[in-house]
Amino acid sequence: MSLKYDLHSHSTVSDGTLTPAQLVNLAADAGVNVLALTDHDNVSGVAEASAAAEERDMRIVPGVEISVSWNGHTVHILGLNVDPENPILRQGLQALCDYRHWRAREIGRRLGRKGIGNAYEGACELATGALVGRLHFARFLVQQGYAKDIKEVFRKFLVAGKPGYVCGDWAALDEALGWIEAAGGMAVIAHPARYNMTRGKLRRLIGEFRELGGRGLEVVSGSHSKDEYFTMARHAKDFGLLSSAGSDFHGPENPWVNLGKLPELPPGCDPVWKHF
Repeated sequence: MSLKYDLHSHSTVSDGTLTPAQLVNLAADAGVNVLALTDHDNVSGVAEASAAAEERDMRIVPGVEISVSWNGHTVHILGLNVDPENPILRQGLQALCDYRHWRAREIGRRLGRKGIGNAYEGACELATGALVGRLHFARFLVQQGYAKDIKEVFRKFLVAGKPGYVCGDWAALDEALGWIEAAGGMAVIAHPARYNMTRGKLRRLIGEFRELGGRGLEVVSGSHSKDEYFTMARHAKDFGLLSSAGSDFHGPENPWVNLGKLPELPPGCDPVWKHF
């Protein structure tokens, strides 16, 4: 029997809407056998997820999604199979969490200057975990009637040139890969087709990532189209990278792809999980 893998998911520790235990139970009900918990810049949910997984005969891959600034873009690097107690990883992530706290307050201030009051407080109420992210602001603004859905919020308020935009000041690519390596993990570029890059620039990113010791590319992603699966598979093959698959699941309210519904990797891909 082939196992179902989902190597990209989020809980209330970052911007998901389910606790780590609830996420594990939903994934198990959906037939997922191996789930990576990859909260943004935070590994504190791994212990709860692992405990819940033991009761459901599932495997949890300890993971994290690290925010990186690269050539004017914010990109996300997954660390899979990391040691969540590694001090180098935890120190690096703490610096990003501190920045996230500042950024959330600044987003609230900027929205307030445009007449949207209590945005920070409203986002905090929706963030049951330690971090307040843009998705929490988006959910608040939808609730308050400023937009019909989360995509419209980002388009109107939270991207470059809009009232609530704050430019990211994240880890450097070599820093993020260093933290992952120190924690014994494997680095994977998350949802590469989502970045607003030309083909040439994306390939420069992938090339630099590979030179720094990166191991994989998220070929199948909940935010990729079917055509993009095959395009990313070609990039992975060209650069000698392993291929990963993850839903980027944040909750049942706004799934990119439902848990347990990921398609198989395209033919010829070398799955990252075979090298854990």
